[in-house]
Amino acid sequence: MSGDCTEEKKIAEQQNIIITSDSHNPWHNLALEEYLFDNIEENTCILYLWQNDNTVVIGKSQNSWKECRVSQLEADGGYLARRSSGGGAVYHDLGNLCYTFIMSSGLYDKERQLNVILQALLNMGIDAQFTGRNDIALSDGRKFSGNAFRFVRDKGLMHGTLLVNTDFNKMSKYLSVSKAKIAAKGVDSVRSRTVNLSSVNPDITVENLAEQLKKSFLREYGYCKIFTEYDIIESDSSGDLHNIEKRYASWDWRLGLTPVFDASFEKRFTWGGIELHLNIRAGTIESLRVFTDSMEPDLGILIENVLLKLKISKDNLIMSVNNITEALPLDSLIDKKELAADLLAWFDEIF
Repeated sequence: MSGDCTEEKKIAEQQNIIITSDSHNPWHNLALEEYLFDNIEENTCILYLWQNDNTVVIGKSQNSWKECRVSQLEADGGYLARRSSGGGAVYHDLGNLCYTFIMSSGLYDKERQLNVILQALLNMGIDAQFTGRNDIALSDGRKFSGNAFRFVRDKGLMHGTLLVNTDFNKMSKYLSVSKAKIAAKGVDSVRSRTVNLSSVNPDITVENLAEQLKKSFLREYGYCKIFTEYDIIESDSSGDLHNIEKRYASWDWRLGLTPVFDASFEKRFTWGGIELHLNIRAGTIESLRVFTDSMEPDLGILIENVLLKLKISKDNLIMSVNNITEALPLDSLIDKKELAADLLAWFDEIF
């Protein structure tokens, strides 16, 4: 594989790589992202650029049936995909550019990664800012980019979208936005809080924005190499990428089995919404499912593991909340004290 993007002398101690995908299939693109994340070498920074066509992508712990009008999407030939990070549901089409930063240990730096994006936008006449916990927006608050994150011990991932010329009619058609989320954000529709960059600068296209991101990445990180998805596929002698793609395309991963529950509860907090579905027998939680759009991708799984087979009592619930917060990673995207206080108050309401 070759394709140096500058003649500058290579910095031996750090490898910077740009990878682009020509595929518009979300299952393939997400699989490639996971493959790169799993196989990143030490001291490496990767910028991965990709696009999905007519796709709804939900967060790792979300309820697909609730977040997306699945039947309508599939009837129109669209794709439903589930990513490996947390956060909420988003719509992708060819008017949208997806980016992923993957960094090995010690190199993950959200401020530097955001600077790559903000400088690329500034070069195209867009003065933007990072807002809240995961959005990039104009000065008037309208957002055109959302981010989600994933961390493992020795590496980190930040990925997001840039709305260039997305079809908002289809976005509204396929996404199911809860009234609780709308109320929490103080908006009256998906469209009212989003904006296409092409409406701000008509000269912006997905293609020239991608080129600006590559140049901005080069300026921020220095010498880099450029590869395509085909270079990665050719180097995958074990077939791991193909197997990952099969999992992303599977019904079990995207939709999963949704059992019937005795009781269901829903609550929205500042850090995200939670759906709690329970089967309770003789005061014990026999089975449960938890869905969440929290930015912490494994929060739902943590809650399920802690509450399963729990005999319901005030002391046990206090202990369970402590266990949940203690199990969160040190660099969790959620404030642990806030999470503990919110869960305790909520559990006190419903049990």
